[in-house]
Formats: sequence, C-alpha cells, structure tokens
Amino acid sequence: MSGFSAAEAVAVIPARGGSKGVPGKNVAPVGGVPLVARAVAAARAAGIADVRVSTDDDAIAAAALAAGAAVIDRPGDLAGDAATSESALLHALDVLGAEGVEPTVLAFLQATSPFIEPAPLARAVRRVLHDEADSVLSAFETYAFLWRADGSAVNHDASLRPRRQDREPHFQETGAFYVLRASGFREAGFRFFGRTAIERVGADRAVEIDDAHELELARVLATVLDDQPVALPVDALVTDFDGVHTDDAATVREDGVESVRVSRSDGLGVERLLAAGVRMLILSKERNGVVGARAAKLRIPVLQAVDDKATALGAWLAEQGVDPERCAYVGNDVNDLSAMALVGWPVAVADAHPAVQRAARVVLRKRGGQGAVREAAELVLAATDERSRT
Repeated sequence: MSGFSAAEAVAVIPARGGSKGVPGKNVAPVGGVPLVARAVAAARAAGIADVRVSTDDDAIAAAALAAGAAVIDRPGDLAGDAATSESALLHALDVLGAEGVEPTVLAFLQATSPFIEPAPLARAVRRVLHDEADSVLSAFETYAFLWRADGSAVNHDASLRPRRQDREPHFQETGAFYVLRASGFREAGFRFFGRTAIERVGADRAVEIDDAHELELARVLATVLDDQPVALPVDALVTDFDGVHTDDAATVREDGVESVRVSRSDGLGVERLLAAGVRMLILSKERNGVVGARAAKLRIPVLQAVDDKATALGAWLAEQGVDPERCAYVGNDVNDLSAMALVGWPVAVADAHPAVQRAARVVLRKRGGQGAVREAAELVLAATDERSRT
C-alpha cells in the first residue's frame, strides 16, 4: 500500500509505564514481540512513515526505538492514573509542532490492542485525508442482544426475538485505533468530533488487554492470527536438544544407557546452515553422552548441564559477537523461556508446552524430532537467500 508522508499523517502511540493491572503491560510480549512494538509495526505496515511513542518509561522507550519509532518524552503529570489519552495526544502534537511537523491526520493507536490490522488503518487515514470524515474509529459488527444488570433490554424489545438477518447490526468500538483530523482534534480536545465514521475490522482481532487473563488470551490467539514469516533474518540459530532434535522420549537399556530418535533431515538442514555461515549452538540442561554425540555428528558446538540458559546464551552470543536481536532460539519446554526472552526470534516447535508457544514469535509446523530443526533451518536460509539477492 502507498505510504503517507509526515505532512499527511503521523501515528502516536501513548504508552505509559504505570500499569497496575498488568505491570509492564506495554512491553509484555505477545507472539514474542512487545505490545508497543506490535503497534509500531502495524502503523508502519499501514504506510505511516512517522510513528511516535509517547511514554514516561525507559523500557517502553527502548522497545519503541528498537521497533523503529521515535520517542516523545511524556511529562509525569500526563502519565498518572487520572491522565487521559487525549492529553498525551495534544502534548505529542505540541512536540511535533515544535519540530515543524504539522500533520493533517493524527492516527492514535493503542498498544493494548495487539492485532491491529494495517489495511483498515490505512483506509481510515485516507478517509480523513480525502475529507470523507473528521474522526474514524475501529469497530466490528455485532448482532448481540444487550441487557442491563436489572434485567431490562438495552438494544432490543425483550418480547420480540427477530432472526439475525432481520435485525439492524450495531458496531462495537475496539479501542485499537482512532484516526483524527489534527486541527479538529486540537479544537475539540476529544477524539470524537465533526463527522465521525466507523472503519470495520474483524471481530476475531478485537482483543483489548486490560488484565492478565486477556494478555494470556492474546498470546494464545497470536499462534493462530499472526502471519508466519517466510524467513528468519538471523545470524545464529540456537536450539534446545530434548524435544527439539528429539521427540522428547528416550529408550533406556538395562545398563542405564539411553538412546534417542532424531531426524536425518535435520542433519541436512544444519549442514546447509553451516555452509551459509550461520552460527549454531545446542544448549541443553541435560548431561548425556547422546547429546554430545549428536552435536559432534552435526559438527556444531554444545553446552550441556546448563541450568541458567539465558546467562549461558548471553555469554555465547557476546563471545561470537552476535546481536541477540539477530538470534533465533528454538525451544519446547518451560526451561527454555528465559533464553527465548533474550533473543529477537523466539521459536517453538509444534508440540511445545503452551507457555512456550505463547512466548514464541514463530511456531513451527513440525514437531520435535520430526523435522523441526530442518524447518527452522529453511526459514533462516530463506532470509540468507533474500539478503544475497539484494
């Protein structure tokens, strides 16, 4: 889709650091990506070149910068529990004006909506630019029958139950985005003014995170709703062993010797990665001869008997000179979560523990021991091929 210049549209994402319901909410990962970074990515995917995050929090600012946004320092008196989003937006417009940026359209995105669709957002911006509306909100169509706590009907006659096709739809505000004519918003001081229009979005993506339960729900939905990348743009691939190279089962002989089952296709994938110059490591909690034997067969280094995987991984990345954001870690169980949180591309095998799938940015289609490593290798090689063509 065509882009919007800063004179046409600027996106502002207010994200304060003082959430009490879910501490650190705006940087909580969904699909392996901090919420504020997901909002930045949605704005940029909609073609908005100038994306600003208004925050009072260092961690949020760092995540915003890493995602490609500029940061507006939000004053403390505009970041308390009683502060409104409108006050943060008006302050952002003042900051933009001081920089000589006077956008026609202000796109207000909320990081607590993790599944913002770029196409409807872009349409909403164009509607305001083309003078079709002054303010546009995202909403989804609903035919729900609403009731008050006292048992009285809100939007229907309780004595009549018409068929869905005979009812007028209503539209439920999602809170994901609001697109405003900047001059009109300055004058009104509120997000709804002038000609207000609705931009329809999918009900399946209308998740707004206010509590821990909704955060967990979003993480589950991310495994279904997020587009899987066609490539993993990394310089290093690190994997757990049991449950990734194997199916997490072992055969134990009478003498105590263990054996495991691995996939030959994984070996070819590893061979191709090494030939492409991608660094690899097996990082395992177990100390077992079979792990070392498989690593030797694959000709990649291994660290065993590691209880603190994040510390060990961080030290290895520093030694190799690899940016953690340019590393993928493939895990399957909860002891992989700390290492997954350290890297830019946390990856889960198809049969991983639910907590690992929720923390992953990519969930593979293959199960551990059944080609998962080969699948991850192919995604990394796809990115390597793309770089070689550019």
